[in-house]
Amino acid sequence: MSVARPEVSAFEVEGDLKELKNVEELDQALAESDERPVLLFKHSATCPISARAFREFKSHLEAALPGVTYNLITVQSARRVSDEIEARLRVRHESPQAILVRNGRQVWNASHFSITAESLEEAIRAASDVLETADS
Repeated sequence: MSVARPEVSAFEVEGDLKELKNVEELDQALAESDERPVLLFKHSATCPISARAFREFKSHLEAALPGVTYNLITVQSARRVSDEIEARLRVRHESPQAILVRNGRQVWNASHFSITAESLEEAIRAASDVLETADS
């Protein structure tokens, strides 16, 4: 008997979410982190825990703070992108995983059940507060 696995597509999400499918798109996202916070969400299309984390991510997006760029990496179809994130940001690969990037460096990350709408908002607010203080 086969168990149905939840599938999630970037197209199910309202708002500004870009699916990163190649390393060039990752390069652009990391460069953009010099201007604003960039959140990378690594997702497994076959994992129920990842589906739960993705629902939390979607919940966060419904009331997301402006000035943040959101990116989705589906690990099954963008393995090279996922591997590059691990190598460049020096964050051990997990899935699901949320990584907040500023100035090309990870400033926060969470995985599995630690990914909640509240934890995402708190991390982004903290990164934004640091930015406002540095700009003052």
